[in-house]
Amino acid sequence: MAGHTENSITVDAPLDLVWDMTNDIENWPQLFSEYASVEVLSREGAATTFRLTMHPDENGQVWSWVSERITDRDARTVRARRVETGPFAHMNILWTYKETAKGTEMHWTQDFAMKPDAPVDDAWMTDNINRNSRTQMALIRDRIEKVARDRRTAPVMPG
Repeated sequence: MAGHTENSITVDAPLDLVWDMTNDIENWPQLFSEYASVEVLSREGAATTFRLTMHPDENGQVWSWVSERITDRDARTVRARRVETGPFAHMNILWTYKETAKGTEMHWTQDFAMKPDAPVDDAWMTDNINRNSRTQMALIRDRIEKVARDRRTAPVMPG
């Protein structure tokens, strides 16, 4: 068995703002609540390799891994994969963005499998990722919508 999740949220903000904020990897600790730090290791064209470090879990364990992210602005997609897989046999993520009448729909598809010796199985991780994705997406939506509102209400400076 392998794990598969799909989660979406609509952000009341222009596609460009949603794209720019969600692909500003260095700013992820301010966008996501789960990341303590991000270290960009390399950038080559549309590909970025980086280390994500989470805040300590309830047992004080700090989790960290290296991922690669490839953006395709024209196709409005981002493909990511864990390079250092940790307990995963593999972890691949597809982000898609779509303009709608209500804003920008952001969709995350995650395909993965846990290693046989991992402390949890695919079913447990599927539930965990679904729960966490909904939490993080709502937080991201709220933070981006605040920026969008602030930009709409900012006074226009005379030129």
